[in-house]
Amino acid sequence: MKNKKMPSHHGAKEKIRGTYPNETMKLLIERASCRNFLHKKIPEKILHFILKAGIHSPTGGNLQPYSIIKIENEEMKQKLAKMCYQEFIAKASVDLIFCIDWRRLERWAQLEIAPFTATSSFEHFWISFQDTIICAQNICTAADAMGLGSVYIGTVLGWFRELKKMFKLPHGVFPVVLLCIGYPKKRPTSRKKLGIDIVIHDETYHEIPDEELTEAFHDKYSHVKIEATDKRIREISKVCRKVHGEKFALRCVKKIKENGYINPAQRYFGLHYRADWMTAGNSEFLKIVEEFGFGWFKKFRPPVRKGGR
Repeated sequence: MKNKKMPSHHGAKEKIRGTYPNETMKLLIERASCRNFLHKKIPEKILHFILKAGIHSPTGGNLQPYSIIKIENEEMKQKLAKMCYQEFIAKASVDLIFCIDWRRLERWAQLEIAPFTATSSFEHFWISFQDTIICAQNICTAADAMGLGSVYIGTVLGWFRELKKMFKLPHGVFPVVLLCIGYPKKRPTSRKKLGIDIVIHDETYHEIPDEELTEAFHDKYSHVKIEATDKRIREISKVCRKVHGEKFALRCVKKIKENGYINPAQRYFGLHYRADWMTAGNSEFLKIVEEFGFGWFKKFRPPVRKGGR
């Protein structure tokens, strides 16, 4: 096996072709993330419609507990691109940061003399996270429907404090995800997905037989066979040892040598989304969440407010 560059972790490309009942279904099924944008401004009227599609998304209790930071300033886009190590962020026409926003609702409650504990409630946090992502997806679909391309950037989670400062986020406003939109240089190709027979469970959850599950993932990642260099084997062995112990590390290395390559699951959780690193920041994330004004993971203690008891 030749010494090749690490293949994309986004999976195999697949040109999807089919007959659809309408253009909406075609758009949803054939959609692909775009990371190559033209230097072209989105007309204000089109951007307005796209954003309007977002604010009309479903939301718990119709509270709309989110805000969107719209970024068109070139200098600010460059800062985001460098921060997230993704050059195309600066080339997108517009970057949108979707934030959970309980600050606006807390101010409303205060102005109307209503009780408020949303930033101390896990239930509120959970629902508002869903609402924020649903809003983002509505905008993503709307952008694609208007001939634009889009891509989500999840790595903003490593820069919460910097984003808070850059965009002057007050207590109760928490950044969730970044979405880049713009005109694509060319239409991106879709990626292979697991099928309905694997993802959809009729009535109750059912365990898929091992052989069937392995085959489904093999089909999805049939092109991915990562070269088992000494460096990569040492790295994945180190990760296995840290999270599951020496015996598991030996089993993993043995399977790599038997196959003659590193398989996609080993690549994902041993080399890319490393099993040791992904858990390392848990306590720090909770600290950051608290810094942003959320305390749902602690016992609630009612604050004394002016004009209160």
